[in-house]
Amino acid sequence: MATPAQWIAGARPRTLPAAVAPVLVGTGTAAALDGFDLGAALLALVVALALQVAVNYANDYSDGTRGTDADRVGPMRLVGSGAAAPRQVLVAALLAFAVAGVAGLALAALSSWWLVAVGAVCIAAAWTYTGGPLPYGYRALGEVFVFVFFGPVAVVGTTYVQTGTLPGLAFAVAVPTGLLIVAILVVNNLRDIDGDAVAGKRTLAVLLGDRATRLTFAGLFVVVFAVVAAVGVGRPWVLLALVASPLSVPPVRTVLSGARGHALIGALQGTGLVTLATGVLLGAGLALSS
Repeated sequence: MATPAQWIAGARPRTLPAAVAPVLVGTGTAAALDGFDLGAALLALVVALALQVAVNYANDYSDGTRGTDADRVGPMRLVGSGAAAPRQVLVAALLAFAVAGVAGLALAALSSWWLVAVGAVCIAAAWTYTGGPLPYGYRALGEVFVFVFFGPVAVVGTTYVQTGTLPGLAFAVAVPTGLLIVAILVVNNLRDIDGDAVAGKRTLAVLLGDRATRLTFAGLFVVVFAVVAAVGVGRPWVLLALVASPLSVPPVRTVLSGARGHALIGALQGTGLVTLATGVLLGAGLALSS
């Protein structure tokens, strides 16, 4: 029987900046367009956090039952470690999906019922990352889906439920937001590259190889802050997000130094910090540009 602390660790709280940042940026965009709605923003945050916890438990269940988590470093694996039965972890994932679904229905009632279809696609994408007969996370497509769902879908969706519009500004700031969360996945998969290769999990890191993955990780930050600077040309307050750029130096230095295994856990944490800080500052900068 897993302890409460193990359940919390299994939810991987260090990945939660990936859920929070898009909502902050989307809400900042809504404020820039004079459409800020606190109630809708909070509901969007509940959806995002619940989906993130759900996908973490779902991945734990799917990877654990496939045997992929038999020998890994990093956060607690409830099924792989034997701390919890697969069925228990599956139920935890389904409960988190249910919370996201209820909050999503409330958002749909406030804005558009088309969001029900969007939410269903999000849940399906969350489950099939490592679950189902053809998990796309095992076919080097994880980064593509993460960018789409944590970038345009999350950021533009958060703006839409507050403003009822799909502005170009939201799509523009969704790019750096989505890429930062891709960076989290890249360093996570770099850490697990050896074990994934042995287990037959063909992540992008396994496909590219060690060196190319490290260069990709560093390059993502260059693109992120270049796009922020470009958006800031028309809205100078957006440049406030560049204050977060020095936070990317430690994780990039660690990755480019050739660190492996446990040594990359700090880089993963640092990437989460950059993501959260950029989300806060970019959201604030957008709001101030209204």
